[in-house]
Amino acid sequence: MKFGSSELILNADKSVYHLNILPQDLADTVITVGDPDRVKQVSQYFDKIDLKKGKREFLTHTGWLNKKRITVISTGIGTDNIDIVLNELDALANIDFETRTIKKVKRQLDIIRIGTSGAIQADIPIDSFLMSEFAIGLDSLLHFYDSSHIKHPQIQQAFLKHTNWHKDKSTPYVVTYNKLLAERFVSDKIQLGFTATNVGFYGPQGRILRLKLEDKNMNSKLASFNYDDKRITNLEMETSGIYGLAKLLGHRAVSLNCIVANRPNKKFSLRPDLAMDELIKFTINKIAEGFDV
Repeated sequence: MKFGSSELILNADKSVYHLNILPQDLADTVITVGDPDRVKQVSQYFDKIDLKKGKREFLTHTGWLNKKRITVISTGIGTDNIDIVLNELDALANIDFETRTIKKVKRQLDIIRIGTSGAIQADIPIDSFLMSEFAIGLDSLLHFYDSSHIKHPQIQQAFLKHTNWHKDKSTPYVVTYNKLLAERFVSDKIQLGFTATNVGFYGPQGRILRLKLEDKNMNSKLASFNYDDKRITNLEMETSGIYGLAKLLGHRAVSLNCIVANRPNKKFSLRPDLAMDELIKFTINKIAEGFDV
């Protein structure tokens, strides 16, 4: 199948439309961050930076660390942006831009998200690190793809019943990390968690400013949910989209969260930048140890 110019959109220099990078600009190991300013916070630890490109909220640095080539790219906020980033990363890896056809030999990317998150369990400390073993998407992204084979319907149904989920909201879906990739980040410095990915920062995450919520008890329902001794631990806005699309496209993904807020305790980190820098250094050190799995 040949992709038309309206489906695979390329810029004048043959770079992919939104990310503005060429296939040769992309490493097999990709770190994603939400904030464009965080890209340089990551790449400052590279031994060498070969490439710096940007367009809109998508800033990319590619360089070297301990003889390992790495790309760090900003996604912006939300699974709508993740849809753009994951599809274009895969296009860079697995579509021939000259013939506009899928390559016979596929590249598998290792995608490591480093992001901030808020705990919804009182016992999860601020400034701690959490790796998302499971993610429940409260958005609708994966429903637009043929994705039933990667979801966990039993957990989904238990969640719908527990929360008395409103019929007008998108049906939640549950996906998991890549276990082999995740094993590289196992440490006593990071706990496993079950992450809820939501579609907004305020109402969808239970924040009340001037608007009333459809369900003011949603966060307590999330916190009290338990399936096979797995409880929902934290809220953020990208992980379920990354996990779902990575699995569908044949890539490996893991999400590492810096807990900067504790919602039930109504506390926010006094040192969020330092805590994030510690998570970045932790991640970079693990990558430097090698990824031959």
